[in-house]
Amino acid sequence: MKYTYLIAALLPLAACATTPPPYTGEIAAVVPMNETAPMNGEGDLADDPAIWVNTADPASSLILGTNKDEGVYVYALDGGELQELPVGQVNNVDLRGNIAIASNDSHNVISWFDINPQTLTVSHIGNSPTGKEEPYGICAGLTGETYRAAVTYKDGTVQLWSATWETVNKLTPSLDRVVKLPSKLEGCVFDDANERLFVGEEAFGVWAVDLKDETADPRVVDTIAAANGLVEDVEGMSLWLGDDAQSGYLVVSAQEADRYVVYDRAPPYAPRGVFSIVDNEATSIGGVTHTDGLDITSAPLPGLPGGLLVVQDDANPVSEFNQNFKMVDWTAISEALDLD
Repeated sequence: MKYTYLIAALLPLAACATTPPPYTGEIAAVVPMNETAPMNGEGDLADDPAIWVNTADPASSLILGTNKDEGVYVYALDGGELQELPVGQVNNVDLRGNIAIASNDSHNVISWFDINPQTLTVSHIGNSPTGKEEPYGICAGLTGETYRAAVTYKDGTVQLWSATWETVNKLTPSLDRVVKLPSKLEGCVFDDANERLFVGEEAFGVWAVDLKDETADPRVVDTIAAANGLVEDVEGMSLWLGDDAQSGYLVVSAQEADRYVVYDRAPPYAPRGVFSIVDNEATSIGGVTHTDGLDITSAPLPGLPGGLLVVQDDANPVSEFNQNFKMVDWTAISEALDLD
């Protein structure tokens, strides 16, 4: 197992980013086109979604979402709840192929799930220990035949796990590398084609970790001090994938400002715009505030040729009451920000 520590020269950057200048750029407004059933009750329940695309029948694709008090919920694309999997206090969820993973701090494990494309059901197939308390964020990756999992922690640690399909079924991933960043982490996303991991440091900004070169220091993508629209807390993130390994966009939740910042997927990660999700007056679906997790698919879905963004909504419509996940047509975002 390899350990990568952030070089000391970069540490002062986090301290300098605590009082960012105001963002003065334009904030585009888009509306949700649908929403999931609420997680009935009070409290900060919903957190992070993951989109499973059914390649054989895109209309039967699923949305997995975490309930931080109970486990993983499963929804249809029309927003209806299909399943509840009470596996414990899970914070984030992600998937590759038909395997999903969740960070479970009830048991300090990675919880593993199988998605059956024939029955359209999700099954909890077991847990693997992380060896560290309070796994917080999680994201899944796939490089060739290697399934990857990154687990993030509040102390700035990132664990990088890997498994073959055989060891996935045996729930015995290998801990390959540990990366240490200065402070609290949660959101992350793998760029599989470029063997890169994006990580959100909540009070600082976004980092890119090179998965090919273990000697390379993490690289700063953006900070809350840069006035590109990013603010504390830096939360959920995902990728909209273009036609090749260099095209596409990274989308990051700037939680306290109720908005999202879009960057080029490829270095130098140029900011491409900022948007918020406002009330859809035509459908009476409310706007979105204080988003934790989000996920994106660029795969065409019925009525959504450009793909789909799903975000957690803190207030539905009152903060920490009946929280749910809102769905946004990616084409609406692309047009609002004049993306290529």
